[in-house]
Amino acid sequence: MEKTDEKTGAGMPLRKEKNGKKIAVTGGIGSGKSMVCSILREKGYPVFSCDGIYREMQTDPVYLGALEKIFPGVTAGGVLDRKKLSAVVFRDGAALAKLNALSHPAIMRRLYERMAAYPVAFAEVPLLFESGRQGDFDGVIVVYRPQRERIDAVRARDGLSEEEILLRMKNQADYEKIIREGHTVIYNDGDLSSLRHKVASAVEEILG
Repeated sequence: MEKTDEKTGAGMPLRKEKNGKKIAVTGGIGSGKSMVCSILREKGYPVFSCDGIYREMQTDPVYLGALEKIFPGVTAGGVLDRKKLSAVVFRDGAALAKLNALSHPAIMRRLYERMAAYPVAFAEVPLLFESGRQGDFDGVIVVYRPQRERIDAVRARDGLSEEEILLRMKNQADYEKIIREGHTVIYNDGDLSSLRHKVASAVEEILG
């Protein structure tokens, strides 16, 4: 295993722990990943979030310094300007690749360390397939939702324009293809009660 930078967490992915099961929950923007994870927490499972870890990193001066070197002007006074960074990376594939190369290894290292403390743990991993990390987990739950509903959900949640949302979707994996690859799929196309039943079925399928 490659040595990891102690300050940034960058390096090769950690190998999967021999003990315990680590399950990833993923899906496109607006698919309902967070709601599925909320239901899992209600059931008593430990659930971690890559987005939550990334929010922690946004107050890390070492990470922000590295980010500023790659994207000058996206930080000010030790604070990340998320809108400015988004405006750069979601319109430029090369810029997005640079951001992911910096942030993903550090996020995943912290995630794996936290999940290793539990016999069974779930994690919300938005860019699981884009980063090629699906093999690091014992199981994958893909949350699938029709695109129109996803767009409407993100507009209501984040206040983004449809153009901005479609730009983000363009940079994400092809979930129409992924759901045919044999992973556990939750079709988020009903009400909350229906979703709860589907989450329970998905857990039973994976954990037995």
